[in-house]
Amino acid sequence: MAKYTRLNDQIRAPKLRVIDDEGKQLGILSKQEALAIAQERDLDLVEISPDADPPVCKIVDWGKFNYQRTKQLQKNRKTTKSLDMKQMRFGLKIGAHDLQIKMGKVAKFLETGHKVKVTLFYRGREQAHKEIGFKIAQKVIEDFGDTIVVDQQPQLAGKQLSFVIRNSGKSTVAYQAKPQEEGESNAKTEDA
Repeated sequence: MAKYTRLNDQIRAPKLRVIDDEGKQLGILSKQEALAIAQERDLDLVEISPDADPPVCKIVDWGKFNYQRTKQLQKNRKTTKSLDMKQMRFGLKIGAHDLQIKMGKVAKFLETGHKVKVTLFYRGREQAHKEIGFKIAQKVIEDFGDTIVVDQQPQLAGKQLSFVIRNSGKSTVAYQAKPQEEGESNAKTEDA
């Protein structure tokens, strides 16, 4: 949309396609004829589409038209979601409760419509046990259940394992930590 809208005598084109205040096309008129009709109705002639051939003008009350256009722009700005990618980072030695707190924050991000990149980072000897990170990532994905969609599967890049999730829109996002099975050991005990 143009920053500056021409109206009445500011319109440059000699011939205009004119629409009246009720939305009916009056056809192609000269600038003087269109201005005369607008003045006769105590309204303004506003250039709607200056790039058209001939330019499209509408006979409207400028104050009301400008107010409605401004309100529409504000509404469009409000409804446009910011698609920020949020990020949550933690190490492999994270405790169960700490993981639950972090995933609660991730759930809040997902509720507000953000995508979340979850990153697990390896330190020192942990790099020899890459499968631990994949187990934690899979546990996080399973614990969220069908309330999320995985946009990017867990991938290892250097010392980081990351994946991207977003809200599936089916229901409210909630992280339900499932209890560990006897065969699974805590990541803290596998520190070699």
